[in-house]
Amino acid sequence: MNAEWQRTFRNRMRSFRHLSPPCSGEVALSIKVRVVSGCFHREHSPRAFALIDHRLGNLSHDVEFVEHENGPEILAYLAAATGALTLAKSVIDLITAIIKARSDGVKKGDRADAPVELIVRSVDDGHEYREEVIFRIGHTEPVDAQAIEKQVEEAVRKLFKKSEVS
Repeated sequence: MNAEWQRTFRNRMRSFRHLSPPCSGEVALSIKVRVVSGCFHREHSPRAFALIDHRLGNLSHDVEFVEHENGPEILAYLAAATGALTLAKSVIDLITAIIKARSDGVKKGDRADAPVELIVRSVDDGHEYREEVIFRIGHTEPVDAQAIEKQVEEAVRKLFKKSEVS
């Protein structure tokens, strides 16, 4: 992994925690919808981003949406109370909306149509970078919100289980 990219990622996460300090028991997390090849941003996927923008109006103050050339990123907090690791339903809904917008955008004429990967990432207090690729989905595959939620929760458990072992 590129050291400069990791430094940039650590700084982005630090800035997020500074601007939106976590509540007790919360852990900052990055959820990335990354295109496998090509681009997934406004210029190449205007129809998808029109749909995404519609959802962003409902974003809570402790969630940040970051645009990148290779796909959007959501910075949010994971509640880590009583051993359970959970993301807010609104974050799961936004993840689902982004993936669905990608499919709908292609159907409406967006030319960028490579599959996307859903990835969760974090940096612990010791600045160790961790990443878990959840799945890859093409624009013609059905988008199932319940399956996405289940897979995200499983990946988050794996991600933080790894950090406990380290």
